[in-house]
Amino acid sequence: MNVPAHTLVIGATGTTGSRLVSRLAARNHRVVAASRTATAVDGARAVRFDWYDPTTFADAFSGVDRVYLVPPPGSTAPAATVLPFLEQARTAGVRRAVLLSSSAVPAGGPATGEIHQALPGLFEEWAVLRPSWFMQNFTGDHVHAHSIRADGTLWTATGEGRVAFVDADDIAAVAAHALTDDPAPNTDLLITGPEALSHSDIAATLTAVTGRPVTHRHLAYGQLRDRLATTVPAEYATFLAGLDRAIADGAEDHTTDTVQRITGRAPRTFRAHAELAALSSTDPA
Repeated sequence: MNVPAHTLVIGATGTTGSRLVSRLAARNHRVVAASRTATAVDGARAVRFDWYDPTTFADAFSGVDRVYLVPPPGSTAPAATVLPFLEQARTAGVRRAVLLSSSAVPAGGPATGEIHQALPGLFEEWAVLRPSWFMQNFTGDHVHAHSIRADGTLWTATGEGRVAFVDADDIAAVAAHALTDDPAPNTDLLITGPEALSHSDIAATLTAVTGRPVTHRHLAYGQLRDRLATTVPAEYATFLAGLDRAIADGAEDHTTDTVQRITGRAPRTFRAHAELAALSSTDPA
């Protein structure tokens, strides 16, 4: 007899996790929604989960056979925390793991790259999601969105480098398939939107959609690093500024067909995303 899948979603109240829980619940999948506050989520069993408190792991594992991994936010070395968790998960009966990583981080690279590299050796069923930068960075709760709302300014060290920004809804759609499709992907999935845009393009689109001027202000690498270091640890600020510099050098100037191929529909454009955000907010970015 086939036992229905039971999925643990870490970061269930976050940008991708909340969307993933909704998708899985709508398809009548059993879901455990894990967050630091055990926030109730429609269609899911809520549990308290804290990466830095291993006593919260056991309840999260209970009865699940697959897990969506959102590593500890803001950590430049999450493997030290995540890999012991995954060892315990495997022992507890988890057989499939889907990791949220980044298009900027290959297997064996910094941050989530070490987890990516280890995942195939831990689970026979796995996937690594490597999305490009989120469209929600400009319309949600990201530092870019805050500065856009505050004074209509977007500060980066990306120059005119282009990024195929992707909507979190599309990432969640791919994640749902990666967790539930048979066979498992057993590969990494590079996820992008349909077009590569510069941050100046983003500013122009937001201006056109919202009717409020948005300006892209160019910073040097060191200027951005120092600006970020006022709000995050210096090591993490250096890492983030380095990602901007990579964009300026063309590292993210490409698109993929992953969303179309996996979900059967085209990814959302940034203009469509901005228009939806404007409709759903009284103070849109």
